[in-house]
Amino acid sequence: MGGPGDPPEGTPEGVPSGGEDEYRSVVFDESFVRAARLQEYSARERVVDHAPAVRRRPPLRRPGLPRQALVLVVLIALAFGAAVHLGLRHSYQAPAAQGPAEPLRMAVVPLVPQGRVPGTADPARLFAHSPAAGFRVGAEGVPLPAVERTAHFSGDQVRAALTTAKEYIVRSALDPEVLGGRQARSVRVLLDPDQLDQFDESLRSPAADGRHAPTGWLVRFDPSRAELADPGVRVRGTLGVAETGSSTLEVTADHVLVYALRPAGNDRAEASLFTVRRELHFRFDREDLRLRQARLVASSVRAGPLSCAEESADYLRPLLAGQTAEAGAPAGTDPYVTDGAAALCGSLAASAQPRV
Repeated sequence: MGGPGDPPEGTPEGVPSGGEDEYRSVVFDESFVRAARLQEYSARERVVDHAPAVRRRPPLRRPGLPRQALVLVVLIALAFGAAVHLGLRHSYQAPAAQGPAEPLRMAVVPLVPQGRVPGTADPARLFAHSPAAGFRVGAEGVPLPAVERTAHFSGDQVRAALTTAKEYIVRSALDPEVLGGRQARSVRVLLDPDQLDQFDESLRSPAADGRHAPTGWLVRFDPSRAELADPGVRVRGTLGVAETGSSTLEVTADHVLVYALRPAGNDRAEASLFTVRRELHFRFDREDLRLRQARLVASSVRAGPLSCAEESADYLRPLLAGQTAEAGAPAGTDPYVTDGAAALCGSLAASAQPRV
């Protein structure tokens, strides 16, 4: 029999009733039924057991960890691994980054002539009759060696170290502005920032203490005494590079530089030759290579003709054509001073002078 609102003949077939039409779009699939917390007893169970109409089902237990817990475990593992990696990397690089800057150690040794300094009005003649006859002129005398990659540095990085070392040599020993004592900034900008204080202190307060001699950083002549008679400085030497660790390249430079000099302000005076043997030791880390700057860690200079009685830390004061060395010894050395440098002086061999 139909309901109160149905026609006497019942609801026509195919026409939805008002109550069922509201839920016709809802589909109860098997997973939905299985997930229900309440379960209705069958008619037989209710009759036989006098049980209530429904019973509560135990919650479903899915095998393994829930998806959210599994994702959380993976994220924790990744974070822990990243922290360990960064910690190890930081501890490996910390000593290099936090270690104190290594100061430049330098030695400037004057070479005293054994007699009068030879000279002539023609600088080309001086070069032609000296051991520097076959030397190249200027930067051409500082050629780069063949570039090869190392275990931890690419060929481009090795080339950057050699090129920066060469540029330092050219600026500090061949630039007329630097040689004349008129400026030193072009040399300063090539140094590692950790060495700038030592460089500035050397120029501000020169001292023959093995650390603060300007002539250990660059070649410069006393502008009141000498000037270049020929701008073409003769140069011969070598550059070498080696890897001393996974994060360090070292470049060694050994060059002989020969200058033609004459008295300052006297264009008609005879010229003479002045020779500098310069050995430099550079060190580069990866930051230095990226910024094209150098750390100069050792400098050895032997130069003459000079007089042992005159100070050579601030400026080189050459003995010029026709002059002889004054009698005198270098400044005294105090063996009780632990941080001092020994005062040294040598003799310039006669074979090092031009034969004119």
